[in-house]
Amino acid sequence: MTHKDLPHITEYKTLGIVLLILLLLTFTTIEVTSFHLRAATVLVALLIAGVKGYIVLTYFMHLKHEGLLLRVLVSAVFLLYAVIVIITFFDYMYR
Repeated sequence: MTHKDLPHITEYKTLGIVLLILLLLTFTTIEVTSFHLRAATVLVALLIAGVKGYIVLTYFMHLKHEGLLLRVLVSAVFLLYAVIVIITFFDYMYR
């Protein structure tokens, strides 16, 4: 049995730290929306959501243990997400 055949087990300590980071980012999103930064508020909230999505994909969906093809495909989705965030930002800014 090679190293690639072994199951990928994440320690509970790591999962606990990831949970705390996700909670911190959630509360940060809530605090950011309390400030009136106009279009920047939406941009920051969407960027934080993107970071949280990346963390969930990496640790809870074990993307860090996957091959190059799947990583490239997920990166393409994040690129598409970034384009949509930029379009949303400009739409909100020029209303």
